[in-house]
Amino acid sequence: MNISIFGLGYVGCVSIGCLAKNGHRCIGVDLNEVKVDFINSGRASIIEKEIDIIISQQYQAGRISATADFLNAVKDSEVSIICVGTPSTNNGHLNLSAIYKVAEEIGEGLKQKDTFHVVVIRSTVLPGTNEKVNHIIQNVSGKNGEKHFAVVSNPEFLREGTAVNDYFNPPYTLIGTTNQRAVDILKQMYLSIEAPFIVTDIKIAEIIKYVNNAFHAHKIIFANEIGNICKKMEIDSHKLMDIFCMDTKLNISPYYLKPGFAYGGSCLPKDLNALKTIAHDHYVECPALESIQRSNEFQKKVVLEQILQFEKNKIGFLGLSFKGGTDDLRNSPILDIIERLLGKGFDIRIYDQNVHFSELMGANREYILKKIPYVSKFIVETSAEIIAHADLIVIVNKEKEFETILTEVPEHKILYDLVNIDVPNKHLRKNYTGIAW
Repeated sequence: MNISIFGLGYVGCVSIGCLAKNGHRCIGVDLNEVKVDFINSGRASIIEKEIDIIISQQYQAGRISATADFLNAVKDSEVSIICVGTPSTNNGHLNLSAIYKVAEEIGEGLKQKDTFHVVVIRSTVLPGTNEKVNHIIQNVSGKNGEKHFAVVSNPEFLREGTAVNDYFNPPYTLIGTTNQRAVDILKQMYLSIEAPFIVTDIKIAEIIKYVNNAFHAHKIIFANEIGNICKKMEIDSHKLMDIFCMDTKLNISPYYLKPGFAYGGSCLPKDLNALKTIAHDHYVECPALESIQRSNEFQKKVVLEQILQFEKNKIGFLGLSFKGGTDDLRNSPILDIIERLLGKGFDIRIYDQNVHFSELMGANREYILKKIPYVSKFIVETSAEIIAHADLIVIVNKEKEFETILTEVPEHKILYDLVNIDVPNKHLRKNYTGIAW
């Protein structure tokens, strides 16, 4: 396959070498004459483990060249990959001018082509960039964005120092597009890469790199704060975190990483507060740990505001305990929402098959009597009473029973989902919406 690569910086240099090693003919495009000369003499334009050897070998094999002539580069290739820089501006946004300049150049090149062309955005960009690049190319070239070319978002996951290994061993190859022809071409381009090939929504592909790196940063500061606490207590933090990471069922896993409502129950709030107290007692500042509860409270505010925006007075809640399969009401976040709504005069009904007020005992009963002593007045015995009463139904828990119940809710009633409950075709319902979807 013939591939043009715009930008011979970090991502571009790694890409041109690795793609050539996989058997493709690659031509780099850059305005920087020094970078072009480096590639055309078989030398890498960056310092990175292994890439200098790969560039040299592939140059000698005749699969690598570079130029400043973007018109011929586009004309002589089937795929153009955009790898130019997207530096931060002073206000924290990205400067995408280089991306848009390349889009114009590719558009000019496509004027001279009759064959289908795939434009791959490999640079890290903001959601919406794909659409704008598509418009620029379409306006400059006069070509149709689906028929004559396709703009695909294909984020890279390369770490400095291990970029070559990361290129050949990615967690997955992610493609954001709606064009099947482009998908088929990129499958061929990445045929030698043994990793799941995922086709997704364009905006997901555009934002995922930011999400990945924000989570990586969060992991670093979390580990550092734990290390600071351990240092004060003469605990081996590395031995501790080695054991922590061995738990792949909960700690290092997809569990707890699904957007939804606030956490609750007795364990998480209690143990988080205990850890913060330990830090405080040893005079250790932990900004990340301190922010967790504040963020959790904010999520309750988000839910309350969204419920108020529906402007429905009669509200039914499916679920009252802090999670499905339990009657534990301690720190159940929905209780705070219900308390606020009752204070505003809303007409509320609650159904939870696990919660029978007369059977609550011990700390659970004590908590509910202290929190909302009159909540039992609003608990009904059947889900049918919720359906009959409410104009807005809030799904609080993932109870299997609720999956059936929701199929019985008339279309004119609003369903507000906090847990992304497993109901087929729920997104096709006219009045269905989720907290974060």
